[in-house]
Amino acid sequence: MQWKKPFRKLASSLALTLTFGVAAAPTVSEELGYPEKEELTFGFIKLTDMAPIAIAYEKGFFEDEGLYVTIEAQANWKVLLDGVIDGRLDGAHMLAGQPIAATMGFGTEAEIITPFSMDLNGNGITVSNAIWEEMKPNIPKRDDGKPVHPIKADALKPVVEKYKEDGKPFNMGMVFPVSTHNYELRYWLAAGGIHPGYYAPHKGDISGHIDADALLSVTPPPQMPATLEAGTIYGYCVGEPWNQQAVFKGIGVPVVTDYEIWKDNPEKVFGITREFAEKYPNTTIRLTRALIRAAMWLDENNNANRSQAVEILSQSNYVGADYEVIANSMTGTFEYEKGDKREVPDFNVFFRYNATYPYYSDAIWYLTQMRRWGQIPEDKPDAWYKELAARVYRPDIYEAAAKSLIAEKLATAAQFPDFESEDGFRDPQTHFIDGIVYNGHKPNEYIEKFPIGLKSGQKL
Repeated sequence: MQWKKPFRKLASSLALTLTFGVAAAPTVSEELGYPEKEELTFGFIKLTDMAPIAIAYEKGFFEDEGLYVTIEAQANWKVLLDGVIDGRLDGAHMLAGQPIAATMGFGTEAEIITPFSMDLNGNGITVSNAIWEEMKPNIPKRDDGKPVHPIKADALKPVVEKYKEDGKPFNMGMVFPVSTHNYELRYWLAAGGIHPGYYAPHKGDISGHIDADALLSVTPPPQMPATLEAGTIYGYCVGEPWNQQAVFKGIGVPVVTDYEIWKDNPEKVFGITREFAEKYPNTTIRLTRALIRAAMWLDENNNANRSQAVEILSQSNYVGADYEVIANSMTGTFEYEKGDKREVPDFNVFFRYNATYPYYSDAIWYLTQMRRWGQIPEDKPDAWYKELAARVYRPDIYEAAAKSLIAEKLATAAQFPDFESEDGFRDPQTHFIDGIVYNGHKPNEYIEKFPIGLKSGQKL
């Protein structure tokens, strides 16, 4: 039997009633009420960035909100999404592209929202040892003989070209068609002149292989190292700890992190159905409060709690990888080639830099990549991007949760965006591996900047 303790009541009369229309602003009213639904089941995939859910459970933050949560690992991203849609799961650790694509109707159609962004960064691209040896002559070296980072896909291009000349497909893995990993791998490849292929869903072609130099296919994250070792794929893009697992097993070399592809890029989100949020508004705010507190704990005091977090995540009911494998990236370092361990303090970011705030501009970036690679087959006006982003990303719910934490002195206003002036758009972002600047207010202008990718007026 699960032990239950009385949940924390708000110390202040500040509470928030949400109008669950698109981008509705919260209003101050009566004290935040009891959760309408107390017993919840959340799903996750065995990845380091599910940490906020595990920490919210282990540190009692869910119970503080009167929420009694069961956490269940899922076999793959489709099973997880289907579980949220059919109600088997109340919410889940999701790929940022999943609620966007579902709401848009690409793949399974459903109204999924997110009130909470789970993290920044956290992914890498790994190649097999054999491919690494072929790449190495194309990579500049430091004085100590180690490779200069970031390693661009320019170093891989001659290898891919040789495979094409020999009539052999160059296969790579990613975790899901609308995953950050798919778009990051495509971004890196294309920035180096390697075409990752187009989708044509209007023609029934969802392979993503049209005009491709490198063929990308889906492999669940925990299976990536074994699939690489079997020779089925020559490289992959995945979250941790499955890049470091390749290093520990001696079967591959991580060549670039997503921090190097796009500094402080948004990664996973916590997804729930719109129906859940409307039916259980207090529960929705309370679970968001718990996740915010977990993210704060993960980053507080300059990552002082990370070793304890790694111990928790290494348990078989969470990520289930060895402590050393998870710690190799989560505690401020990242190992590329065996023995080449470098300081990357922001490889995993859970709270700082407003990591948990669900920015519209983050959602719009994913939509630009869906359009770039044909998952959105036709042009859309800039307003369409903003409208769809606002249907899915819900900063109003996040703001309600954050303000209640501030009122209760569990957080300070300085730890969050300035809610009075925040418009949901990050400043134009400049730290991409190809130097192209992203402005979320101008998605079509952004799409036009890429040498490889669909442009205005183009349809396959």
